[in-house]
Amino acid sequence: MFTLLKRKLYFGALLGAALATSACANAGDYANPELLVNAKDLALMTGGDHNEGKVVVIDVRSEAKYAAGHIPGARHLDPNEVVDSSSPIEGALKSEAEITQILSALGITADSRVVYYDDKAGFHAARMFWLSEHYGHRKVALLNGGLKAWTAAGYELSRDGVAHHPARFAPAITPRRHASADYILQSRGDSNTVVIDVRPTKLYAEGHIPWAKNLPWKGNLDEDGTFKPAADLADHFAAQGVIDTRNVVIHCQTGLASSHSYVALRLLGYPQVRVYHRSWAEWGSAGDLPVDKDV
Repeated sequence: MFTLLKRKLYFGALLGAALATSACANAGDYANPELLVNAKDLALMTGGDHNEGKVVVIDVRSEAKYAAGHIPGARHLDPNEVVDSSSPIEGALKSEAEITQILSALGITADSRVVYYDDKAGFHAARMFWLSEHYGHRKVALLNGGLKAWTAAGYELSRDGVAHHPARFAPAITPRRHASADYILQSRGDSNTVVIDVRPTKLYAEGHIPWAKNLPWKGNLDEDGTFKPAADLADHFAAQGVIDTRNVVIHCQTGLASSHSYVALRLLGYPQVRVYHRSWAEWGSAGDLPVDKDV
């Protein structure tokens, strides 16, 4: 028993070191480096039998892709599981009760460190990151570079099923992480608030909120699909007047790309960032909301 206790203490210390290493991996760059985890640190955090549910890794890809190969121990969540397919607004989210049930089924507790990943440079995983923070979960991160970074680092994939116990996720909705169309309308003319449209420039030109600035989400990424260093990210946003003293509202087409830029701004430490998750799918089809076109 003494040997087992020593082993648990050893692996507990190892896990703590991994978490600390992950949190400081880019401490010289990002204001909030703990929001990103690299492949090496994730492997250390989840390896062996010492994790004991402290780190919950969630694969946000299709079931077929997950079955073909996933990070060992990762739990599966379909990218559109949180989307209300009955809504006329593409990408609109399910109710609070339904999303709470989804997060509970994934086995997320208040003590869980949750790491999301996908194979699209965080495009789908980022929505779950934002949603988790919006629902009050603070221990959340993305795998920087996603599955591509994992395999590029030489780590293997698994096809094994992952058994886990459901939990009782207790939401604590954080209104300052979310924006509505009314919020954006009320902010018009407010010099302390900036709205950014992170869709591709072509879509922006075809129709956009008149006072929104265009900052395509792919500008957050380096060529390898990881987030740019802090200085480059800050320059990307500052070029359009998006600075950390302003209230920032982000939208895209259906709430995915906007969440990616939300992660980028959270990495930089911006304190006042909101996602308008119903985005252009709602605004552009409303008929009674102001729209500008560049074409």
